[in-house]
Amino acid sequence: MDCLGCRIANGIEAGVQIVYENEKIACILDIAPFNEGHLLILPKKHVLDVEELDDETASAVMKASQKLSTALKSLFRPDGITICQNGGKFNDLHHCHMHLIPRYERDGFTWSEPLHAHGAEKRLRETKDKLTGWLAHS
Repeated sequence: MDCLGCRIANGIEAGVQIVYENEKIACILDIAPFNEGHLLILPKKHVLDVEELDDETASAVMKASQKLSTALKSLFRPDGITICQNGGKFNDLHHCHMHLIPRYERDGFTWSEPLHAHGAEKRLRETKDKLTGWLAHS
């Protein structure tokens, strides 16, 4: 297997801390955690981006995120949980994965403002029309 994500998800990569798995997914501790308990959920089948997930795997990812969010809240008492998935060129693993990150006030994790003004807030109606039109014809 050439894909690191596939090797991690399928238990081939050494040193991986798997905390939960089933036939579709593996949930591991991130090796560079933002906070203690930072987890990754990876499909066992190679998938690059979220839109490539089959329905069963997508469901397994979401069910695992629910189960593990409950565990993180119980064990680490965070102020909240951030769940995110980075796709395209922002997917540094080159294998679809979802982050579950326990969050605490003033932990330094940020959702920043755009670096450049883009005016998207002025085009909400047009953006909605583009998306609903595409969805109606897909």
